[in-house]
Amino acid sequence: MVHPKAPRRSVLVLILAVTALVGCGPGLPTYDYGSEPDPRNSEWVLGVGDVISIHVWENPQLTTEARIRPDGTLTMPLVGDLRAVGETPTSLKEKIKTRLADFLKLQGSEITVALRGAHSYRFTVSGEVTRPGLMTPEFFVTVSEALAMAGGFTRFAKRNEMVLQRRDPRTGTVRSIPLAYDALAGGKRPDMNIVLIAGDSLFVP
Repeated sequence: MVHPKAPRRSVLVLILAVTALVGCGPGLPTYDYGSEPDPRNSEWVLGVGDVISIHVWENPQLTTEARIRPDGTLTMPLVGDLRAVGETPTSLKEKIKTRLADFLKLQGSEITVALRGAHSYRFTVSGEVTRPGLMTPEFFVTVSEALAMAGGFTRFAKRNEMVLQRRDPRTGTVRSIPLAYDALAGGKRPDMNIVLIAGDSLFVP
C-alpha cells in the first residue's frame, strides 16, 4: 500500500532539485585570460594617427614632428617616407639611424624618437550599453573601464554573456573571449578584467 503522503513528498523533492539547479546558474567561462597580452608591460606599438617627435642632435634641420598617415608611413626631412606602423619608438629610431647613414656621418649625433600623441588606440563597445560606439582613449583601459566609458549596461543587457572579439595581428584570425561581468566586478574572477588592445570589439548581448 502506497502512503498517501508519498506523492506530495516526491513533488517537494523535485521542486527543491529544480531550485538548486536554477540557483547554480550557468558555469563561469574556463578561458585562460592570463595568456592574453598586457600592453602596459611593453613599449607602445605605433599605429595610424600617432604623432611622433624626431630629434637629431646637432642637426636641427632634421628635427621634426610627424603624424603617421593612413598608409602607415610618415615623412622625415632628407630621409623621406618611412614605414612606421607596427614599429616601437625604439625600433623606429634604429630604422631612422640606418636611413640617415646614407646621407651623413652620425658619429657624435644622437637621435631621439618620442611619442607625442597616441591616437591609434581604438576599440568598439557595442550591444546593450548606454553609449555604444568607437572609443579612442589616449591610455590603455580594462574591460570594466571600457564599459564605464560606454555608460554602463542597459536594462536588457545579458552582462554575464559578454564577448570580446580580438584579431591576432600575425595570423589575422579572430578569437572570441567570453566574459562574465558579475564575476569580474565582484572580485571572484579579476583575471577577466583584461586590458583592451587596439582593434578589439567588446559586445554586450
